[in-house]
Amino acid sequence: MIVMKFGGTSVKDADAIKRVINIIKSRIDSKPVVVSSATAGTTDKLINIGNDSKSGNYEKAIKSIIEVKERHLNIINSLIKSDKHISKAIKKLNEQIAELSEIVKGIYLLKELSGRTLAKISSFGELISTNILTIALIDRKVDTVLINANDFMITDDNFNNAEPQFNEIKKRLKNIVLPELKKNRVVVTQGFMGVSETGDITTFSRGGSDYSASIIGACMKSKEIEIWTDVDGILSADPRIVNSPKILNEISFKEAAELAFFGAKVLHPSTIEPAIKNNIPVRILNSHRPQKPGTIIIKKTNSTKYDVKSITSKKNIKVLNIYSTKMLFAYGFLKKIFEIFDKYKTSVDLITTSEVNVSLTLENTNNLKYVIDELSEFAEVKLEENKALICVVGNNLKFMKGIEKRIFKVVGDFKISMISQGASLINISFVIENDDLEKVIKLLHKEFFE
Repeated sequence: MIVMKFGGTSVKDADAIKRVINIIKSRIDSKPVVVSSATAGTTDKLINIGNDSKSGNYEKAIKSIIEVKERHLNIINSLIKSDKHISKAIKKLNEQIAELSEIVKGIYLLKELSGRTLAKISSFGELISTNILTIALIDRKVDTVLINANDFMITDDNFNNAEPQFNEIKKRLKNIVLPELKKNRVVVTQGFMGVSETGDITTFSRGGSDYSASIIGACMKSKEIEIWTDVDGILSADPRIVNSPKILNEISFKEAAELAFFGAKVLHPSTIEPAIKNNIPVRILNSHRPQKPGTIIIKKTNSTKYDVKSITSKKNIKVLNIYSTKMLFAYGFLKKIFEIFDKYKTSVDLITTSEVNVSLTLENTNNLKYVIDELSEFAEVKLEENKALICVVGNNLKFMKGIEKRIFKVVGDFKISMISQGASLINISFVIENDDLEKVIKLLHKEFFE
């Protein structure tokens, strides 16, 4: 069997879903489990609906719910042919919208939006899109069954950043999904969402449909995991910045993990981990151009060259500089720092150290005030904002002759806050000003790819 995940832009409207159906039909013999995201932009809209209700802007929330309903009604009427199937799809959509409306009314009355309720609201996009996709497949004579993720995707109760419970998921997939595949039926399910052991809806972090696909693939030992998106594969740089980025035919799991972690939008950062552990190839493909071969991510590539594969970045990060003479020769000083970050669930992307200084970059800054307050009890703390992180990823860059010289020939005239060469040997990262990001990426791409 294979897992096929379709992102929001791949199911954004009726024409896009028609392409998806044709792609699924071409994979029928491979026994696909199809994982779908919400239609593009819907999850953001649902989150805004929740926030508007909480802040008392109930009319705006209701207007947005109507817009969600109308959008999906238009998809149903343009996509599905049979009156019987149109009626079935609309009936289910009406039920889902009614349930959503009741939850939103409760948020407005209580003026409260808990993590549990936010997860419930956020999941409606996937629930709606998978219902439409399933009925559209059946409408086209494809034997299809919808199995909701909350029947098997068991997670902890961290509602908006859930962790999967792999052993329980494996058991449920074996008992619920595998029998349907043995009947040669296409299985459709939701990405992004799961359910706690107490029965509450949970969600992975944003973009988590990739992670859902990888979890299913790993637990069912699939032949391959296909991630269908709106680009031709993993590229040498962001196409919104570089005019003609190169398509990578293949990259290693480690390289892909670095790219995802350091900002490549084509993959959710957690996607690769279950695939790595189970040695399952992941292929990135374009649903708008399915004839393209895409990029395959495998354990080890055939390339023996030391070369740069891709340049990725994160914008609007913060740099925290922690200075203390107490650090000099002090055992456990770093441990003390990271216990504070762990306490406030604040992750660090990059870190550099000297005898008396620690510098690190942060993206999630929800609890930054508390982190700084506690650090300030034993160190001088300086926060730098409006920074950007650039990461050059490739095969054994540490052994690539002259790599640092070539990079810093390009960026030498720009203000650099931090430099780090990863222990993995496959990335060199540095921090610059936000305003310089696009210019630096273009120059680096010209140096290594043009």
